[in-house]
Amino acid sequence: MSMSKPKPKFVLFAHNATYDKLHQVATLALTAAAMEKDVIVVLFFWTIKKLADGKIDEFDFPPEYADAAVTVAQLLKEKKVPKISEMFQDARLAGHFRLIACSAGLEYMGVEGAAVAKQVDEVMGLPAILSLTADAETKLFI
Repeated sequence: MSMSKPKPKFVLFAHNATYDKLHQVATLALTAAAMEKDVIVVLFFWTIKKLADGKIDEFDFPPEYADAAVTVAQLLKEKKVPKISEMFQDARLAGHFRLIACSAGLEYMGVEGAAVAKQVDEVMGLPAILSLTADAETKLFI
């Protein structure tokens, strides 16, 4: 009987919720899932709020890029770049992918668990999140 080696964990801690940052989280998650990694995306603060408000795919760029925002948004549409929500769904289909919301983040942002329950795999406290991600091969804070 052979024991299969566990998949390497690829963890993304998503705090910043502007489109450019969330798009990067989604593309990294999808790529890592396609590479057969165990992908965990943990949502904090603004990412939780944006998900709860149904605005995860909304184009909003940092103020310092305001001059280029309309052009970049148009290019993304023209090039048929997948939406963030679509990339998360594709990551689920490609391999092991979990989207987790931090329970304190829900509380701090005034978001009820029911507002994100259908979109996340789990709501966890920080101690559980840190335990789950302790042995990750890669951890990125975006």
